[in-house]
Amino acid sequence: MPHPRYIVLPLIAALVWLTSPAAADSIKRVVHPDGRVEFTNVKSNSPGRASSKNETVFRYKDHNGIVAYSGTQPSVEDFDVISFYCYACDPDSRVNWRTTPLFAGRYNTEIKTAAQEYGVDPALVRAVIHAESAFNEKALSPVGAQGLMQLMPGTALEVGVQNAMVAADNIRGGVTYLAKMLERFKGDTRLATAAYNAGPGTVSRYGGVPPYAETKAYVERVGILRERYATN
Repeated sequence: MPHPRYIVLPLIAALVWLTSPAAADSIKRVVHPDGRVEFTNVKSNSPGRASSKNETVFRYKDHNGIVAYSGTQPSVEDFDVISFYCYACDPDSRVNWRTTPLFAGRYNTEIKTAAQEYGVDPALVRAVIHAESAFNEKALSPVGAQGLMQLMPGTALEVGVQNAMVAADNIRGGVTYLAKMLERFKGDTRLATAAYNAGPGTVSRYGGVPPYAETKAYVERVGILRERYATN
């Protein structure tokens, strides 16, 4: 059987700007005895985590040529293994979110236009993009979330986005959805961003930020990034 390729999506771009010594070696290139080369940001000696966003997913084309994702190894010979790790959601992240470099100036026109149209703070939009994809417009998660604001296909269709990998469309769709969350939760940014991460139904069910470590970390870090972008 041909050796599968091992890649990490979508957070390689995020690691470029991680400047702390602890994070400098986050991406590992591992050559296995059988010749496989793995690029991963998942620590091999780390215990399993409860986060639903930390997983190994197989990406492959099915017999109809459609790109598919699976939690188990597919029967086809040619597939990718994606070792995915959500740094923005990691409760144990050693990134200093108060000092890590910002992406000020990126997609100014697109963010300003969408934020004004839907009445959303542009600093919040930047914070969500930063937390979701580190401004990587080509970001793709193992479960299919796409682009800068990591829109799931169903969400993209809901907000009228045909191609979530087009930056302007992705931002517009993400801001549309974020505005819906803000409206649903009466302008409460913490609840709206929790809903963006964990889903509005989950937030409503718990009556607040869900008691998930990754969601609580996400909400806190988006808040920090928003404050920083607002004053940048």
